[in-house]
Amino acid sequence: MKKHPEILEELQNALADRSQPAYLLIAEFIEEKIREGMLKRDDQLPTLRDMAAALHLDYTTVARAYHELQHRGLIASKSGVGSYIKVENTADAVPSSDLIEMTMNVAPEPQEPEILGRMRHGIRHVTEQGNFHRLTRYQELGGNEDARAAAATWLEGLYPAQTGQTVLITPGIQATLNSLMLALVGVGGTLCAEGTTYPGVKTMARHFGIKTIGLRSDNEGILPDDLEAQCRIHTVKALYLNPTIQNPTTRTISENRRFEIAAVARQFGLKIIEDDPYNKLMKSPPPTFANIVPELTYYVSGLSKTVGAGLRIGFLVCPNANETNRLASTLRASEIMASPLCIAVATQWILDGTAQLCLQSIQTMSQKRQLLAKRTLGDFNIETNPEGFHLWLNLPSYWTHSAFCSRLLSRGITTASAEMFCLQGTTPNSVRLCLGGNLNEDRVEHALQIIAETVSHMPRKSEQA
Repeated sequence: MKKHPEILEELQNALADRSQPAYLLIAEFIEEKIREGMLKRDDQLPTLRDMAAALHLDYTTVARAYHELQHRGLIASKSGVGSYIKVENTADAVPSSDLIEMTMNVAPEPQEPEILGRMRHGIRHVTEQGNFHRLTRYQELGGNEDARAAAATWLEGLYPAQTGQTVLITPGIQATLNSLMLALVGVGGTLCAEGTTYPGVKTMARHFGIKTIGLRSDNEGILPDDLEAQCRIHTVKALYLNPTIQNPTTRTISENRRFEIAAVARQFGLKIIEDDPYNKLMKSPPPTFANIVPELTYYVSGLSKTVGAGLRIGFLVCPNANETNRLASTLRASEIMASPLCIAVATQWILDGTAQLCLQSIQTMSQKRQLLAKRTLGDFNIETNPEGFHLWLNLPSYWTHSAFCSRLLSRGITTASAEMFCLQGTTPNSVRLCLGGNLNEDRVEHALQIIAETVSHMPRKSEQA
Protein backbone atom coordinates (compact mmCIF):
# COMPACT_ATOMS: atom_id res chain seq x y z
CA MET A 1 0.00 0.00 0.00
CA LYS A 2 2.99 2.28 0.40
CA LYS A 3 3.36 2.01 -3.38
CA HIS A 4 -0.31 2.79 -3.88
CA PRO A 5 -1.36 5.93 -1.96
CA GLU A 6 -4.57 6.04 -4.03
CA ILE A 7 -5.66 2.79 -2.36
CA LEU A 8 -5.26 4.37 1.06
CA GLU A 9 -7.31 7.36 -0.09
CA GLU A 10 -10.03 5.02 -1.40
CA LEU A 11 -10.06 3.21 1.94
CA GLN A 12 -10.47 6.55 3.75
CA ASN A 13 -13.51 7.32 1.58
CA ALA A 14 -14.97 3.87 2.23
CA LEU A 15 -14.64 4.37 5.98
CA ALA A 16 -16.43 7.72 5.78
CA ASP A 17 -19.79 6.09 5.08
CA ARG A 18 -19.27 2.61 6.42
CA SER A 19 -22.13 0.26 7.24
CA GLN A 20 -20.06 -2.33 9.16
CA PRO A 21 -17.34 -2.31 11.85
CA ALA A 22 -14.22 -0.44 10.76
CA TYR A 23 -11.86 -3.39 11.34
CA LEU A 24 -13.98 -5.64 9.15
CA LEU A 25 -14.28 -3.04 6.40
CA ILE A 26 -10.48 -2.62 6.33
CA ALA A 27 -9.99 -6.38 6.06
CA GLU A 28 -12.60 -6.74 3.31
CA PHE A 29 -11.18 -3.76 1.43
CA ILE A 30 -7.62 -5.12 1.43
CA GLU A 31 -8.83 -8.60 0.43
CA GLU A 32 -10.73 -7.06 -2.49
CA LYS A 33 -7.61 -5.19 -3.66
CA ILE A 34 -5.61 -8.42 -3.52
CA ARG A 35 -8.31 -10.16 -5.57
CA GLU A 36 -8.24 -7.32 -8.12
CA GLY A 37 -4.44 -7.54 -8.38
CA MET A 38 -3.89 -3.99 -7.04
CA LEU A 39 -2.01 -5.43 -4.06
CA LYS A 40 0.47 -8.20 -4.86
CA ARG A 41 2.64 -10.65 -2.99
CA ASP A 42 5.27 -8.95 -0.78
CA ASP A 43 3.66 -5.50 -1.03
CA GLN A 44 4.28 -3.71 2.26
CA LEU A 45 1.41 -2.52 4.45
CA PRO A 46 1.72 0.56 6.65
CA THR A 47 2.64 -0.07 10.28
CA LEU A 48 -0.26 -0.29 12.69
CA ARG A 49 0.44 3.19 14.03
CA ASP A 50 0.84 4.74 10.57
CA MET A 51 -2.38 3.12 9.34
CA ALA A 52 -4.28 4.23 12.45
CA ALA A 53 -3.01 7.80 12.05
CA ALA A 54 -3.84 7.90 8.32
CA LEU A 55 -7.38 6.61 8.89
CA HIS A 56 -8.00 8.53 12.15
CA LEU A 57 -8.78 5.29 13.96
CA ASP A 58 -7.70 3.69 17.23
CA TYR A 59 -4.55 1.57 17.15
CA THR A 60 -6.56 -1.43 18.43
CA THR A 61 -9.06 -1.18 15.55
CA VAL A 62 -6.30 -1.42 12.95
CA ALA A 63 -4.58 -4.20 14.93
CA ARG A 64 -7.85 -6.13 14.86
CA ALA A 65 -8.12 -5.62 11.08
CA TYR A 66 -4.56 -6.93 10.53
CA HIS A 67 -5.29 -9.88 12.80
CA GLU A 68 -8.38 -10.65 10.69
CA LEU A 69 -6.27 -10.57 7.50
CA GLN A 70 -3.71 -12.91 9.09
CA HIS A 71 -6.55 -15.23 10.11
CA ARG A 72 -7.62 -15.36 6.47
CA GLY A 73 -4.08 -16.19 5.37
CA LEU A 74 -3.71 -13.01 3.31
CA ILE A 75 -0.92 -11.18 5.14
CA ALA A 76 2.06 -12.08 7.29
CA SER A 77 3.97 -10.10 9.89
CA LYS A 78 7.66 -10.44 10.67
CA SER A 79 9.68 -8.68 13.35
CA GLY A 80 11.82 -5.95 11.82
CA VAL A 81 9.99 -6.21 8.47
CA GLY A 82 6.38 -5.35 9.31
CA SER A 83 3.21 -6.61 7.61
CA TYR A 84 3.14 -7.59 3.95
CA ILE A 85 0.88 -9.33 1.45
CA LYS A 86 1.32 -13.10 1.60
CA VAL A 87 -0.49 -14.21 -1.58
CA GLU A 88 -0.56 -13.05 -5.21
CA ASN A 89 -4.37 -12.95 -5.24
CA THR A 90 -7.14 -14.70 -3.33
CA ALA A 91 -7.55 -17.27 -6.08
CA ASP A 92 -4.15 -18.68 -4.99
CA ALA A 93 -5.85 -20.17 -1.93
CA VAL A 94 -8.01 -22.40 -4.15
CA PRO A 95 -5.97 -23.71 -7.08
CA SER A 96 -8.11 -23.61 -10.21
CA SER A 97 -8.17 -26.22 -12.93
CA ASP A 98 -8.15 -25.48 -16.63
CA LEU A 99 -11.15 -27.84 -16.85
CA ILE A 100 -14.47 -25.98 -16.87
CA GLU A 101 -16.80 -28.00 -14.63
CA MET A 102 -20.45 -27.76 -15.71
CA THR A 103 -21.56 -31.23 -14.56
CA MET A 104 -22.45 -30.79 -10.89
CA ASN A 105 -25.54 -28.61 -10.45
CA VAL A 106 -24.26 -26.18 -7.84
CA ALA A 107 -25.12 -22.53 -7.26
CA PRO A 108 -22.80 -19.65 -8.13
CA GLU A 109 -20.63 -18.74 -5.15
CA PRO A 110 -21.17 -15.26 -3.63
CA GLN A 111 -18.01 -13.16 -3.86
CA GLU A 112 -19.12 -9.86 -2.35
CA PRO A 113 -16.69 -8.85 0.43
CA GLU A 114 -19.56 -7.95 2.77
CA ILE A 115 -21.16 -11.38 2.40
CA LEU A 116 -17.87 -13.27 2.77
CA GLY A 117 -17.09 -11.21 5.86
CA ARG A 118 -20.48 -11.95 7.40
CA MET A 119 -20.11 -15.66 6.67
CA ARG A 120 -16.73 -15.74 8.41
CA HIS A 121 -18.04 -13.67 11.30
CA GLY A 122 -21.00 -16.05 11.73
CA ILE A 123 -18.74 -19.09 11.88
CA ARG A 124 -16.45 -17.45 14.42
CA HIS A 125 -19.44 -16.33 16.51
CA VAL A 126 -20.76 -19.89 16.61
CA THR A 127 -17.44 -21.41 17.67
CA GLU A 128 -16.72 -18.75 20.30
CA GLN A 129 -20.07 -18.93 22.13
CA GLY A 130 -20.42 -20.98 25.32
CA ASN A 131 -19.12 -24.52 25.60
CA PHE A 132 -17.35 -25.40 22.35
CA HIS A 133 -17.76 -29.13 22.98
CA ARG A 134 -21.51 -28.85 22.46
CA LEU A 135 -20.67 -28.66 18.75
CA THR A 136 -18.67 -31.90 18.81
CA ARG A 137 -21.06 -34.15 20.74
CA TYR A 138 -23.80 -36.50 19.64
CA GLN A 139 -27.18 -34.79 19.66
CA GLU A 140 -30.77 -35.72 18.96
CA LEU A 141 -31.65 -35.83 15.28
CA GLY A 142 -33.82 -32.92 14.14
CA GLY A 143 -32.00 -30.00 15.73
CA ASN A 144 -32.71 -28.08 18.93
CA GLU A 145 -35.64 -25.71 19.37
CA ASP A 146 -33.73 -22.62 18.17
CA ALA A 147 -32.51 -24.40 15.05
CA ARG A 148 -35.99 -25.69 14.17
CA ALA A 149 -37.41 -22.21 14.68
CA ALA A 150 -34.78 -20.76 12.32
CA ALA A 151 -35.57 -23.46 9.75
CA ALA A 152 -39.27 -22.66 10.01
CA THR A 153 -38.46 -18.99 9.40
CA TRP A 154 -36.45 -19.91 6.28
CA LEU A 155 -39.30 -22.09 4.98
CA GLU A 156 -42.06 -19.63 5.86
CA GLY A 157 -44.95 -19.91 3.43
CA LEU A 158 -43.65 -23.10 1.80
CA TYR A 159 -45.70 -25.40 4.05
CA PRO A 160 -48.75 -24.80 6.26
CA ALA A 161 -47.82 -24.16 9.88
CA GLN A 162 -50.25 -26.70 11.31
CA THR A 163 -50.31 -28.08 14.83
CA GLY A 164 -48.05 -31.11 15.03
CA GLN A 165 -46.01 -30.20 11.95
CA THR A 166 -42.38 -29.79 12.88
CA VAL A 167 -39.36 -29.10 10.71
CA LEU A 168 -36.75 -31.82 11.11
CA ILE A 169 -33.18 -30.73 10.41
CA THR A 170 -31.42 -33.53 8.57
CA PRO A 171 -27.92 -34.31 7.21
CA GLY A 172 -28.74 -32.95 3.73
CA ILE A 173 -31.39 -33.52 1.08
CA GLN A 174 -29.80 -36.73 -0.28
CA ALA A 175 -29.87 -38.42 3.12
CA THR A 176 -33.47 -37.29 3.61
CA LEU A 177 -34.57 -38.72 0.27
CA ASN A 178 -32.82 -42.00 1.11
CA SER A 179 -34.84 -42.34 4.30
CA LEU A 180 -38.10 -41.36 2.58
CA MET A 181 -37.55 -44.00 -0.11
CA LEU A 182 -37.12 -46.67 2.54
CA ALA A 183 -39.95 -45.49 4.79
CA LEU A 184 -42.58 -44.72 2.14
CA VAL A 185 -41.77 -47.15 -0.69
CA GLY A 186 -39.58 -49.93 0.74
CA VAL A 187 -37.65 -52.72 -0.91
CA GLY A 188 -39.56 -54.08 -3.90
CA GLY A 189 -42.09 -51.23 -3.84
CA THR A 190 -43.01 -49.03 -6.79
CA LEU A 191 -42.23 -45.33 -7.15
CA CYS A 192 -43.51 -42.94 -9.83
CA ALA A 193 -41.46 -39.94 -10.94
CA GLU A 194 -40.93 -37.67 -13.93
CA GLY A 195 -39.56 -39.68 -16.85
CA THR A 196 -36.54 -37.37 -16.92
CA THR A 197 -35.62 -36.64 -13.33
CA TYR A 198 -32.96 -36.01 -10.71
CA PRO A 199 -30.37 -38.81 -11.13
CA GLY A 200 -30.15 -39.50 -7.41
CA VAL A 201 -33.62 -41.06 -7.66
CA LYS A 202 -32.32 -43.67 -10.12
CA THR A 203 -29.34 -44.45 -7.91
CA MET A 204 -31.36 -44.78 -4.71
CA ALA A 205 -34.07 -46.88 -6.35
CA ARG A 206 -31.51 -49.28 -7.80
CA HIS A 207 -29.73 -49.53 -4.46
CA PHE A 208 -32.91 -50.31 -2.51
CA GLY A 209 -34.49 -52.58 -5.13
CA ILE A 210 -37.33 -50.10 -5.77
CA LYS A 211 -39.20 -50.29 -9.07
CA THR A 212 -39.50 -46.95 -10.86
CA ILE A 213 -42.07 -45.78 -13.39
CA GLY A 214 -41.21 -42.72 -15.48
CA LEU A 215 -44.28 -40.59 -16.18
CA ARG A 216 -44.92 -38.68 -19.37
CA SER A 217 -44.80 -34.88 -19.17
CA ASP A 218 -45.49 -31.75 -21.12
CA ASN A 219 -44.35 -28.18 -20.48
CA GLU A 220 -46.69 -27.90 -17.48
CA GLY A 221 -45.41 -31.02 -15.72
CA ILE A 222 -46.30 -34.69 -15.46
CA LEU A 223 -49.57 -35.75 -17.09
CA PRO A 224 -52.23 -36.45 -14.43
CA ASP A 225 -53.92 -39.02 -16.72
CA ASP A 226 -50.69 -40.99 -16.96
CA LEU A 227 -50.26 -40.90 -13.18
CA GLU A 228 -53.82 -42.11 -12.69
CA ALA A 229 -53.36 -44.92 -15.24
CA GLN A 230 -50.17 -46.14 -13.52
CA CYS A 231 -51.89 -46.06 -10.12
CA ARG A 232 -54.69 -48.25 -11.50
CA ILE A 233 -52.26 -50.78 -13.01
CA HIS A 234 -49.60 -50.86 -10.27
CA THR A 235 -49.50 -50.58 -6.50
CA VAL A 236 -47.69 -47.26 -6.46
CA LYS A 237 -46.44 -46.34 -3.00
CA ALA A 238 -45.21 -42.78 -3.63
CA LEU A 239 -44.74 -40.06 -6.23
CA TYR A 240 -41.41 -38.24 -6.38
CA LEU A 241 -41.47 -34.70 -7.78
CA ASN A 242 -38.84 -32.00 -8.24
CA PRO A 243 -41.53 -29.46 -9.13
CA THR A 244 -39.80 -26.08 -9.26
CA ILE A 245 -36.95 -25.33 -11.72
CA GLN A 246 -36.68 -29.07 -12.18
CA ASN A 247 -33.32 -30.75 -12.44
CA PRO A 248 -32.51 -31.26 -15.30
CA THR A 249 -35.19 -29.78 -17.61
CA THR A 250 -35.65 -26.47 -15.69
CA ARG A 251 -39.45 -26.87 -15.99
CA THR A 252 -41.75 -25.70 -13.20
CA ILE A 253 -45.07 -27.51 -12.74
CA SER A 254 -47.86 -24.97 -13.31
CA GLU A 255 -50.30 -24.10 -10.54
CA ASN A 256 -53.29 -25.70 -12.31
CA ARG A 257 -51.32 -28.87 -13.00
CA ARG A 258 -50.31 -29.08 -9.34
CA PHE A 259 -53.96 -29.11 -8.27
CA GLU A 260 -54.74 -31.79 -10.88
CA ILE A 261 -51.87 -33.99 -9.65
CA ALA A 262 -52.97 -33.44 -6.05
CA ALA A 263 -56.48 -34.63 -6.95
CA VAL A 264 -55.07 -37.91 -8.31
CA ALA A 265 -52.90 -38.32 -5.20
CA ARG A 266 -55.97 -37.88 -2.96
CA GLN A 267 -57.95 -40.36 -5.06
CA PHE A 268 -55.36 -43.10 -4.48
CA GLY A 269 -53.96 -42.00 -1.11
CA LEU A 270 -50.62 -41.55 -2.87
CA LYS A 271 -47.74 -40.15 -0.81
CA ILE A 272 -45.88 -37.24 -2.47
CA ILE A 273 -42.16 -36.66 -1.95
CA GLU A 274 -41.72 -32.99 -2.83
CA ASP A 275 -38.01 -32.34 -3.42
CA ASP A 276 -37.96 -28.53 -3.60
CA PRO A 277 -34.44 -27.07 -3.15
CA TYR A 278 -34.76 -24.50 -5.97
CA ASN A 279 -38.05 -22.92 -4.84
CA LYS A 280 -36.55 -19.90 -3.09
CA LEU A 281 -34.65 -18.91 -6.24
CA MET A 282 -37.99 -17.82 -7.74
CA LYS A 283 -39.60 -14.51 -6.80
CA SER A 284 -43.13 -15.84 -7.37
CA PRO A 285 -43.20 -19.66 -7.41
CA PRO A 286 -46.48 -21.62 -7.62
CA PRO A 287 -47.89 -22.96 -4.33
CA THR A 288 -46.08 -26.04 -3.05
CA PHE A 289 -47.70 -29.46 -2.88
CA ALA A 290 -47.16 -29.17 0.88
CA ASN A 291 -49.68 -26.31 0.83
CA ILE A 292 -52.07 -27.92 -1.68
CA VAL A 293 -52.21 -31.43 -0.25
CA PRO A 294 -50.43 -31.28 3.16
CA GLU A 295 -51.94 -34.55 4.42
CA LEU A 296 -49.98 -36.54 1.80
CA THR A 297 -46.86 -34.45 1.20
CA TYR A 298 -43.37 -34.93 2.61
CA TYR A 299 -41.67 -31.62 1.92
CA VAL A 300 -37.88 -31.64 1.47
CA SER A 301 -35.63 -28.60 1.11
CA GLY A 302 -32.24 -27.37 2.27
CA LEU A 303 -29.53 -24.77 1.82
CA SER A 304 -27.42 -26.46 -0.86
CA LYS A 305 -28.91 -24.49 -3.80
CA THR A 306 -29.52 -21.21 -2.01
CA VAL A 307 -26.55 -20.73 0.35
CA GLY A 308 -23.79 -23.30 -0.21
CA ALA A 309 -23.52 -26.94 -1.30
CA GLY A 310 -20.98 -27.80 1.40
CA LEU A 311 -23.34 -26.86 4.21
CA ARG A 312 -24.91 -30.32 4.44
CA ILE A 313 -28.21 -29.32 6.00
CA GLY A 314 -31.65 -30.50 4.88
CA PHE A 315 -35.17 -29.71 6.07
CA LEU A 316 -38.04 -32.19 6.21
CA VAL A 317 -41.69 -31.42 6.97
CA CYS A 318 -44.01 -34.44 7.35
CA PRO A 319 -47.84 -34.50 7.16
CA ASN A 320 -48.32 -34.93 10.93
CA ALA A 321 -46.55 -35.50 14.24
CA ASN A 322 -46.73 -39.32 14.01
CA GLU A 323 -45.02 -39.30 10.62
CA THR A 324 -42.43 -36.83 11.90
CA ASN A 325 -41.53 -39.23 14.71
CA ARG A 326 -41.48 -42.22 12.39
CA LEU A 327 -39.20 -40.52 9.86
CA ALA A 328 -36.96 -39.23 12.63
CA SER A 329 -36.42 -42.85 13.73
CA THR A 330 -35.60 -43.92 10.17
CA LEU A 331 -33.15 -41.06 9.70
CA ARG A 332 -31.57 -41.71 13.09
CA ALA A 333 -30.98 -45.36 12.22
CA SER A 334 -29.15 -44.56 8.99
CA GLU A 335 -27.65 -41.10 9.51
CA ILE A 336 -27.57 -40.66 13.35
CA MET A 337 -27.78 -36.85 13.13
CA ALA A 338 -26.83 -33.77 11.16
CA SER A 339 -23.53 -32.16 12.13
CA PRO A 340 -24.14 -29.90 15.18
CA LEU A 341 -21.53 -27.50 13.83
CA CYS A 342 -23.29 -27.23 10.46
CA ILE A 343 -26.66 -26.79 12.18
CA ALA A 344 -25.24 -24.02 14.37
CA VAL A 345 -23.71 -22.19 11.40
CA ALA A 346 -26.89 -22.54 9.32
CA THR A 347 -28.99 -21.26 12.23
CA GLN A 348 -26.68 -18.29 12.78
CA TRP A 349 -26.69 -17.36 9.07
CA ILE A 350 -30.48 -17.58 8.87
CA LEU A 351 -31.05 -15.51 12.00
CA ASP A 352 -28.48 -12.78 11.24
CA GLY A 353 -29.57 -12.39 7.60
CA THR A 354 -26.42 -13.83 5.99
CA ALA A 355 -28.35 -16.70 4.35
CA GLN A 356 -30.76 -14.21 2.77
CA LEU A 357 -27.84 -12.15 1.42
CA CYS A 358 -26.33 -15.34 -0.07
CA LEU A 359 -29.66 -16.16 -1.69
CA GLN A 360 -29.97 -12.65 -3.18
CA SER A 361 -26.42 -12.84 -4.54
CA ILE A 362 -27.08 -16.26 -6.10
CA GLN A 363 -30.33 -14.95 -7.63
CA THR A 364 -28.55 -11.95 -9.16
CA MET A 365 -25.67 -14.03 -10.57
CA SER A 366 -28.04 -16.71 -11.89
CA GLN A 367 -30.18 -14.17 -13.72
CA LYS A 368 -27.12 -12.54 -15.32
CA ARG A 369 -25.79 -15.91 -16.46
CA GLN A 370 -29.14 -16.92 -17.90
CA LEU A 371 -29.08 -13.74 -19.99
CA LEU A 372 -25.59 -14.70 -21.16
CA ALA A 373 -26.88 -18.16 -22.09
CA LYS A 374 -29.85 -16.72 -23.98
CA ARG A 375 -27.56 -14.38 -25.91
CA THR A 376 -25.01 -17.10 -26.72
CA LEU A 377 -27.23 -20.17 -27.20
CA GLY A 378 -30.51 -18.49 -28.10
CA ASP A 379 -30.41 -19.78 -31.69
CA PHE A 380 -30.48 -23.37 -30.43
CA ASN A 381 -33.19 -25.42 -28.73
CA ILE A 382 -32.62 -24.68 -25.06
CA GLU A 383 -34.94 -24.89 -22.05
CA THR A 384 -34.19 -22.45 -19.25
CA ASN A 385 -35.67 -20.72 -16.26
CA PRO A 386 -34.48 -17.11 -15.96
CA GLU A 387 -34.11 -17.54 -12.18
CA GLY A 388 -32.26 -20.87 -12.18
CA PHE A 389 -28.59 -21.65 -12.65
CA HIS A 390 -28.75 -24.55 -15.10
CA LEU A 391 -30.16 -25.13 -18.58
CA TRP A 392 -31.24 -28.06 -20.75
CA LEU A 393 -29.76 -28.06 -24.26
CA ASN A 394 -31.67 -30.16 -26.82
CA LEU A 395 -29.18 -31.15 -29.49
CA PRO A 396 -29.65 -31.13 -33.28
CA SER A 397 -30.05 -34.56 -34.87
CA TYR A 398 -26.50 -34.68 -36.22
CA TRP A 399 -25.15 -34.81 -32.64
CA THR A 400 -25.74 -37.58 -30.11
CA HIS A 401 -25.58 -36.54 -26.46
CA SER A 402 -22.67 -38.89 -25.77
CA ALA A 403 -20.63 -37.68 -28.77
CA PHE A 404 -21.36 -34.07 -27.88
CA CYS A 405 -20.21 -34.52 -24.26
CA SER A 406 -17.05 -36.25 -25.49
CA ARG A 407 -16.26 -33.41 -27.90
CA LEU A 408 -16.77 -30.81 -25.16
CA LEU A 409 -14.55 -32.79 -22.81
CA SER A 410 -11.78 -32.70 -25.42
CA ARG A 411 -12.19 -28.91 -25.38
CA GLY A 412 -11.96 -28.71 -21.59
CA ILE A 413 -15.65 -28.62 -20.59
CA THR A 414 -17.53 -31.30 -18.63
CA THR A 415 -21.30 -31.62 -19.02
CA ALA A 416 -24.06 -34.00 -17.91
CA SER A 417 -25.53 -36.26 -20.58
CA ALA A 418 -29.29 -37.00 -20.66
CA GLU A 419 -28.77 -40.70 -19.97
CA MET A 420 -28.01 -39.76 -16.33
CA PHE A 421 -31.56 -38.48 -15.90
CA CYS A 422 -33.78 -40.85 -17.87
CA LEU A 423 -35.80 -43.39 -15.82
CA GLN A 424 -37.14 -45.40 -18.75
CA GLY A 425 -38.12 -45.14 -22.39
CA THR A 426 -36.27 -43.18 -25.06
CA THR A 427 -33.42 -41.04 -23.75
CA PRO A 428 -33.74 -37.39 -24.84
CA ASN A 429 -30.92 -36.18 -27.07
CA SER A 430 -29.98 -33.48 -24.59
CA VAL A 431 -27.36 -32.32 -22.08
CA ARG A 432 -27.60 -30.32 -18.87
CA LEU A 433 -25.27 -27.37 -18.35
CA CYS A 434 -24.64 -25.83 -14.93
CA LEU A 435 -23.85 -22.12 -14.92
CA GLY A 436 -22.82 -21.98 -11.25
CA GLY A 437 -20.13 -23.45 -9.05
CA ASN A 438 -16.80 -21.65 -8.73
CA LEU A 439 -16.94 -20.35 -12.30
CA ASN A 440 -16.88 -16.58 -12.63
CA GLU A 441 -18.93 -14.79 -15.28
CA ASP A 442 -16.04 -14.63 -17.76
CA ARG A 443 -15.43 -18.38 -17.56
CA VAL A 444 -19.15 -19.06 -18.00
CA GLU A 445 -19.27 -16.84 -21.09
CA HIS A 446 -16.13 -18.48 -22.49
CA ALA A 447 -17.64 -21.96 -21.97
CA LEU A 448 -20.95 -20.96 -23.58
CA GLN A 449 -19.13 -19.63 -26.65
CA ILE A 450 -17.27 -22.95 -27.03
CA ILE A 451 -20.57 -24.84 -26.60
CA ALA A 452 -22.31 -22.69 -29.23
CA GLU A 453 -19.43 -23.20 -31.62
CA THR A 454 -19.50 -26.97 -31.02
CA VAL A 455 -23.27 -27.29 -31.55
CA SER A 456 -22.99 -25.36 -34.82
CA HIS A 457 -20.50 -27.73 -36.40
CA MET A 458 -21.19 -31.24 -37.64
CA PRO A 459 -19.41 -34.00 -35.69
CA ARG A 460 -16.64 -35.99 -37.30
CA LYS A 461 -17.60 -39.32 -38.87
CA SER A 462 -15.88 -41.24 -36.07
CA GLU A 463 -17.98 -39.32 -33.52
CA GLN A 464 -21.20 -39.93 -35.47
CA ALA A 465 -20.45 -43.64 -35.49
